[in-house]
Amino acid sequence: MEGQSCHSAIESAMPSGGSAAERADPNGLTTQGPRSVFNLPPFHWWRTVFYLIPAITVYTIVLGAASIVSSLFDRRGYFAHRCARAWSWLILKTTGVRVRVEGMERVQAGTNYIFVSNHQSIYDTPVIFWSLPFQLRIIAKESLARFPVLGWHLKRGKHLFVDRQNPDRAGIFKRWRALVSEASLIVYAEGTRSRDGRVAKFKAGSFFLAIEAQLPIVPVAVIGTRAVMPKGRLRTEPADVRLVIHDPIQPPALDAPTVHDARQLAERVHAIVAKTVDALQNGRIAGLQEGKDGKDETLDIRP
Repeated sequence: MEGQSCHSAIESAMPSGGSAAERADPNGLTTQGPRSVFNLPPFHWWRTVFYLIPAITVYTIVLGAASIVSSLFDRRGYFAHRCARAWSWLILKTTGVRVRVEGMERVQAGTNYIFVSNHQSIYDTPVIFWSLPFQLRIIAKESLARFPVLGWHLKRGKHLFVDRQNPDRAGIFKRWRALVSEASLIVYAEGTRSRDGRVAKFKAGSFFLAIEAQLPIVPVAVIGTRAVMPKGRLRTEPADVRLVIHDPIQPPALDAPTVHDARQLAERVHAIVAKTVDALQNGRIAGLQEGKDGKDETLDIRP
């Protein structure tokens, strides 16, 4: 339920008929003669609160603990990434999310990239982690490091944290260079999740670092995760999701890149991602039901 308590949702779902006293019943119970009707939240709310959240909590604790222990002997974070992929698969499977991947042939195994994606839902990360067969690290806000288990996993797994209030550009670039020497990065360049599904303007910071590191940028469009769980709603629903991978873009080789150069690159990548989201968002369900040969083309999410 988007920004509502259970009680508020019950009130908003009450029938409009009856007297004013009936509609204003603070207990959510409408009396119509001898009968009483109590409007409950939808099934998927109950499924989310009493099944999915407990299940995902268990996945996070067990696999997070395994990844933390593995960091004692695996300094590169490779085993921790395998835990993250298993965690992603379990979440998608438990929720009922089917993922179709397009454009995998455009990227090469063994090459490190900066994957730049739009951001519509907290389910974007499980979708990307499970679907892309690369060692992946994320750039996360510093506050995530304080979360029990999850934050510990991210820190021990060599993910990059950024303090938005006091960014240390030199320190960030140093850690960035250390990361990209052995893994690819995921960047949500909008900086936050979209509330309406539109792709907001991309922030230039990550693109500035990409130019300096001379790593190829891969535009990625995630379609349909808002149907699973949009920002502000405490309810998940099974859905079909599409992940579109575009051709890598090599940043310009510049001796002294400027903010203007980074913004130009950000606008170029944004145009690609936004065009894909705009083109596919409305026709998402029909496009996922069958492929060119009439067969279902969803990604097999078996481990």
